[in-house]
Amino acid sequence: MNETMVNKIMEEVMKKVGGGSAPQGGGASGGICGLTEFVGTGIGDTIGLVIANVDPALHKVMGIDAKYRSIGIIGGRTGAGPQILAADEAVKATNTEILKIELPRDTKGGAGHGNLIIFGAEDVSDARRAVEVTLGELERTFGDVYANEAGHIELQYTARASHACVKAFGAPLGKAFGLVVGAPAAIGIVTADTALKAATVDVVAYSSPAAGTSLTNEVILFFSGDSGAVRQSLIAAREVGVALLSSLGSKAKNDFPSYI
Repeated sequence: MNETMVNKIMEEVMKKVGGGSAPQGGGASGGICGLTEFVGTGIGDTIGLVIANVDPALHKVMGIDAKYRSIGIIGGRTGAGPQILAADEAVKATNTEILKIELPRDTKGGAGHGNLIIFGAEDVSDARRAVEVTLGELERTFGDVYANEAGHIELQYTARASHACVKAFGAPLGKAFGLVVGAPAAIGIVTADTALKAATVDVVAYSSPAAGTSLTNEVILFFSGDSGAVRQSLIAAREVGVALLSSLGSKAKNDFPSYI
């Protein structure tokens, strides 16, 4: 559906509800979409949206505090860690709160998760900015995701975990934090073991297909500790995980530069 068609539909909707013409513009790169709710799109089939004034009935059924009249929404079909770590940076940079993080069984048929992240704000400008920061961070957070037809290896790092990592993973607030994902799950066990042997870190949590994931074919290790130790664990796990994944099919690839 092109921009002209979208705007035409919105004009008809607004006329029916007495709102006049649909607003033009929006937050889309290149003016792809004219809806004011649309902020933009990003890697991983990710879309960023904002609602300036959430309907009270939706507030209630979603269990959102009424003081957050505006919400920012991130939804992605491919990936969870990249979007959550990007949202973690957004919370640090804006006057917003993480209200919900959900990890659907999605990934367009792949081994992992999709994601739904909701920011709460008292002012719509804060909600929109949080979504913009998240979308802008995705190229960095996808920098250590390696994939082929058999599965994926993912590594994430932050020197200072904020509220998105706390809510999603139970990370210690303000401390260096890392996670290692291996899919299929058999590889994930080996990468988790490698990470723990490579440096002295503290295990925060462990997830497997039947415990802690949405029945995805992954094993995920979450850990914290000294910044240098967390990075060392991630680097060791990356080397082993990428090699094992590549043994199942074509070379595991990543189109973005590593930031670990």
